Amino acid sequence: MGKQKKEIRSEFRKEVFKRDKFTCQVCGKKRSEEKLDAHHITDRSKMPKGGCVKENGVTVCNEEGYELTCHMRVEQFHISNGDNWEEGLHPDDLYIKIGSSLEEAISASERL
Repeated sequence: MGKQKKEIRSEFRKEVFKRDKFTCQVCGKKRSEEKLDAHHITDRSKMPKGGCVKENGVTVCNEEGYELTCHMRVEQFHISNGDNWEEGLHPDDLYIKIGSSLEEAISASERL
């Protein structure tokens, strides 16, 4: 029997935060785990087996009390179905920030 979704998601978060040294890849601030999110660069629904692999994740701030967190800034691409994004925060740019690519993310996801 394979891993449960909750275990896969937890492992995904840990691997992404560790790789990014608990530092938001948008604003550059180091944060506690509670104030961070492991954002899926390519939406989970468009990835094999859900895309919960570090090659498809980027660490972003998700601190409550701020209307436009770094997480919401990168989420704009998904919310708008790919029509809107901030300069430097397109999925291609995020993959570059973490030293990955869509192809690498798909390949890693297929191995889940």
